[in-house]
Amino acid sequence: MSEEMNNQYSFENPEYRKTYWHTCSHVLAQAVKRLYPEVKLAIGPSIEEGFYYDMDSPFPFTPEIMEKIEAEMRKICKEKLKLERFELPREEAIKFMEEKGEPYKVELIQDLPADAHISFYKQGEFTDLCAGPHLDSTGRIKGNGIKLTACNAAYWRGDSNRETLQRIYGIAFPKKEELDAYLQRIEEAKKRDHRKLGKELGLFMLRDEGPGFPFFLPKGMVLKNTLIDYWRQVHKKYGYVEISTPIILNRQLWERSGHWDHYKQNMYTTVIDGEDYAIKPMNCPGGMLVYASEPHSYRDLPLRVGELGLVHRHELSGALHGLFRVRCFTQDDAHVFMTRDQMKDVIQETVRLFDEVYSTFGLSYTIELSTMPEDHIGTVEEWELNQDILKDAIADMGKSFVINEGDGAFYGPKLDFHLADSLGRTWQCGTIQLDSQLPERFELEYTGEDGQKHRPVMIHRVVLGSIERFIGVITEHFAGAFPAWLSPVQVKLLPITDRAAEYADQVAAQLDAAGYRVETDHRNEKIGKKIREAQLEKVPYMLVIGDKEAEAGTVSVRHRADGDLGVMPLADFQKMLKDDVDNKVIK
Repeated sequence: MSEEMNNQYSFENPEYRKTYWHTCSHVLAQAVKRLYPEVKLAIGPSIEEGFYYDMDSPFPFTPEIMEKIEAEMRKICKEKLKLERFELPREEAIKFMEEKGEPYKVELIQDLPADAHISFYKQGEFTDLCAGPHLDSTGRIKGNGIKLTACNAAYWRGDSNRETLQRIYGIAFPKKEELDAYLQRIEEAKKRDHRKLGKELGLFMLRDEGPGFPFFLPKGMVLKNTLIDYWRQVHKKYGYVEISTPIILNRQLWERSGHWDHYKQNMYTTVIDGEDYAIKPMNCPGGMLVYASEPHSYRDLPLRVGELGLVHRHELSGALHGLFRVRCFTQDDAHVFMTRDQMKDVIQETVRLFDEVYSTFGLSYTIELSTMPEDHIGTVEEWELNQDILKDAIADMGKSFVINEGDGAFYGPKLDFHLADSLGRTWQCGTIQLDSQLPERFELEYTGEDGQKHRPVMIHRVVLGSIERFIGVITEHFAGAFPAWLSPVQVKLLPITDRAAEYADQVAAQLDAAGYRVETDHRNEKIGKKIREAQLEKVPYMLVIGDKEAEAGTVSVRHRADGDLGVMPLADFQKMLKDDVDNKVIK
């Protein structure tokens, strides 16, 4: 077999991995139908890590039942069933699935055009509605590398007004050792779940009274505001100015921007004085109005305008997930207006800003270039020109990227930055989107060197994406043990005796006056318990203070990761803390 063929059928190849997991979802469905024919099938795709299948079952899929399904899946793999694709006209396809008693499949087919030819895949006695692709045989799947990992409730089509289904999740690898390593990683991820840590550390809460609308608690607000302060500091360094635009703007603006036609299903709308308004799902149109509010010269460009704007997007309730998928969030937007010959330099400057921010959090990244989608505005020629500029800018910096065909924003191509956390998981946070459409729609202008009016081009860009989502990402990345500069409480004083309490208060006051976030534990508890609880709160520094320290004007320092650092003068500790915070040390 050639090297090219080896790569094509390698699990390292994302397309092959996706196909492998997609076929696993069919094996899962076949196993369920063999064991429990009364279960109705909905959909079963591959996902970023593994696969799932949504099913309508009259009974819950208990752990014992999941074990039986797994065993049947392994049996199907050993049977080496050939997967065969065939097509039927729409009406025949509907009849075919009606006869099989699969109402969800019938509904999916009914949504397709009348002249559509519907594809199916058959393996042994089992046939499923599917566009594919698939492996050629169930024998390609290693049975001992399969694991069903969870079963959760899921709404049909993500709609809370529709049927509640059961979603069985699974994962599979060609080798059992790879499966074992993955499961170990998942166990670690559960410990780091930001929803769990957010509650334990008092950062935020989620309530049924506002699904998708997180509540930030006092310590969470310290974290959020510290992150925002850092964002402002970096953007000032790179020459950005900051604006704030209204949350609600009228329909006329959203029609002009194109959002009313292309994004309305994700927008919250209202009527004020008989006129349609929408709560902004994006900051961009407001930024266009700010630019258009005064004349600009080529000497003003590039003009870098940032906004920490509160946006709202209608997400289906079934898609909501902690801080990762919410309906209301703070987007760290910026729009850079420039001349066409400045585009490459501005893109590279923006990537350097990204590098500085991500390295501060110990996050590496990969870049994805998303190209023209089917639903777009602007000419093909404009799109291709802008795509080439993005490619050249990145390539000249020595950075690699992968192409994501057809996934650009409706107004322009984009670079998406996928961050890798400490568990090797990736999160799409940063994006740079080229746009020559909105400046056209809003008739933005600048006076060129020739004295004539010209149209600027623009990039939309976010670094963190959503402040709230990024907090979720770094909570899991650091397992809640934030670097000292970011930690809601940087130092916790632990007096051993009542006599030492007064000195502890003096130390706390001195550190507070120096700008550090300090708490003192005055409870009448043993010092061992105080230390344990401070460790659970993931406070970076603990100062144990007894009578000796009070008399000598010293502190006994413990670090959450390094343990006992010994007794030292308060001034020495303060210098250590300053170096840690100022240099944004990760440990």
